[in-house]
Amino acid sequence: MARVITGFGLLGAFLPLVWADAVGLWGAGPAMWLLPLALLLGVGAAIELAGILALRRLPPRVPVLVAGCVGLPVTAALASPAFHGAGRGGSPLAAAGWVVAALVATMVLAFIVEIVVYRQGEGAIERLAGSALGLLAVALPLSFIVSLRLTGTPTYELGWHPPGLVPLLAMIAAVKAGDVCAYLVGSTLGRSRMAPVLSPGKTWEGAVGSFLGALVASWIVLGPLRGMLTPAGAGTAGPFGGWIPHGLLVGAAGILGDLSESLLKREAGVKDSGATLGALGGVLDLVDSLLVAAPVAWLLWVMASPS
Repeated sequence: MARVITGFGLLGAFLPLVWADAVGLWGAGPAMWLLPLALLLGVGAAIELAGILALRRLPPRVPVLVAGCVGLPVTAALASPAFHGAGRGGSPLAAAGWVVAALVATMVLAFIVEIVVYRQGEGAIERLAGSALGLLAVALPLSFIVSLRLTGTPTYELGWHPPGLVPLLAMIAAVKAGDVCAYLVGSTLGRSRMAPVLSPGKTWEGAVGSFLGALVASWIVLGPLRGMLTPAGAGTAGPFGGWIPHGLLVGAAGILGDLSESLLKREAGVKDSGATLGALGGVLDLVDSLLVAAPVAWLLWVMASPS
């Protein structure tokens, strides 16, 4: 019950931001209401991941990691044409090069810091390895989440429709519906453990429930709700292959994200990444599946057919 109450509380805080972003409240452009939330979650997840890695003697420089978790998503937004005007469309690929450049720059910053403060035998390589893992596991995927909000769909004239909320919300809905269904089915019908050593609570029955939840959520957002979430002029193109590949692939990525965090926590000997969200654990526990699912969803929209 505590998990349910916390979950509905987070949903109640998220939906007003979605509405404000959709209508451009107070003249804000696309992503301007949701970007601060993404940065807040990214920084929280990065700090928690730093704590987990420190338990395995791979402590990243937290300021460097935080800089990456702010810099990469902000770069993804600033490099997207859609961020600078609600009526502008842009290719999902427009910001990719800039984001990679920001990633490299952040790693260079990590090296500079270690060079300046270097003391032999004090673990510079371990800190660099921890920083690299944190940037790849949190900061870079976070930029894909931001890009999904600013993703336009292609036109037959080799142009781009302005973005809507569908790419972002379809990904979130598929992943979180999968999480909920996996918990409900696994806790009631689960018998066959999926990864008994890594995550004893996860079952194959729960995985089936997760896929079904992701498929249903993808169908709802990309079907009946599509018209409500798509502004005028945003086009009708959907992800590559439609809602079925979206549900299956994004759902599978969500499961992989959850298992990936379970691997890190198991190695560090902790149950949750933190206690920020009460019964739901930490911020990283909340976004782990989204971080792996976002690049998959982004690729499906990159390959969208023109409309």
